[in-house]
Amino acid sequence: MPRTIDSKFHLDNIKDQYGTDLDADMVKAYCESHEVGYQTITKYLNQYKTKRGHWKITVKEAKKQLEQTFESSSPVGIAKTTVDVQNLVPDKDETFVKFGSFNDLKKVVSSRLFYPVFITGMSGNGKTFGVEQACSQANRELIRVNITVETDEDDLIGGFRLVNGQTVWHNGPVIEALERGAILLLDEVDLASNKILCLQSILEGKGVFLKKIGEYIKPSNGFNIIATANTKGKGSDDGRFIGTNVLNEAFLERFPITVEQEYPSPQVENKILRKVCDSLQIPMTGDHENYIVYLCEWANIVRKTFNEGGIDEVISTRRLTHIIRAYSIFGDKLKAVQMCLNRFDEETKQSFLQLYSKLDAEVDIVTES
Repeated sequence: MPRTIDSKFHLDNIKDQYGTDLDADMVKAYCESHEVGYQTITKYLNQYKTKRGHWKITVKEAKKQLEQTFESSSPVGIAKTTVDVQNLVPDKDETFVKFGSFNDLKKVVSSRLFYPVFITGMSGNGKTFGVEQACSQANRELIRVNITVETDEDDLIGGFRLVNGQTVWHNGPVIEALERGAILLLDEVDLASNKILCLQSILEGKGVFLKKIGEYIKPSNGFNIIATANTKGKGSDDGRFIGTNVLNEAFLERFPITVEQEYPSPQVENKILRKVCDSLQIPMTGDHENYIVYLCEWANIVRKTFNEGGIDEVISTRRLTHIIRAYSIFGDKLKAVQMCLNRFDEETKQSFLQLYSKLDAEVDIVTES
């Protein structure tokens, strides 16, 4: 690693520990605790010297020093890379059907005000899809970040990367969204660890200071944050969403509103599945229309039973669309249902199949077996 990166490391550390106004005693104490020579550190501090044994580090000077030291050290250079994309507005999806709080979400997106939104709901009920289509209809750029327990400041804010033998600064998705005035979507945010707390100041609409390059990034007009999660940031007691974490209360408090998204009604799901059929060029004959009606009624009964505590699994809207796609491939209604139920345990799978067969008289599980 180039020596210039070591100099920045020490400058950042000494500034964090003692502030910007330094004297000889502070520098000597730092050298002892970090096992580095006094003359080495004072060499880095020379340009900040105000008088004998005293230095004053300013942000502007620190940034200038960082740029000069990188430029003078071959083959290492300093530069900034950005996302080279002309348009980040999501494409319109013809299968989308608005429901629930979509109109409210679209109003927030269209307002171009900074007003973070937290969306919570069961898996597969269209949370992320709804955000994408709200941005599409409002002609707003969207940058999506899929959060995991490993997501940290480097993934979100950015960091140094080695490109063609040069060390360059690479903006993370958060900085890109800030500078472009885009919507930042934190998808599955309840999977995050405390490393995501680097977003605290950004969630207040104040921007962020990039201490590694000495630059303050202010949010451009229109920047906003939307987070989606299966829980409300309190973890999952029933074990359905393994890996979700309890999020910091101060982090959650920075979201002014929380949208609770339920599964769409059978009538809305009927429209969704019809549009999926249209996209797959499945003709809306009587047989196909009945298939959609049975699927929607079946999913609705399963969800009601789930809400009453009768079963531990549920049929999501996403799974219904999977069944329609499987049907377009195999041309067999029962096979499409079976293949999309294979992810469940055998007992759950058989009970779901039995329920479906009672709704659709044309499906005979015994004969098929």
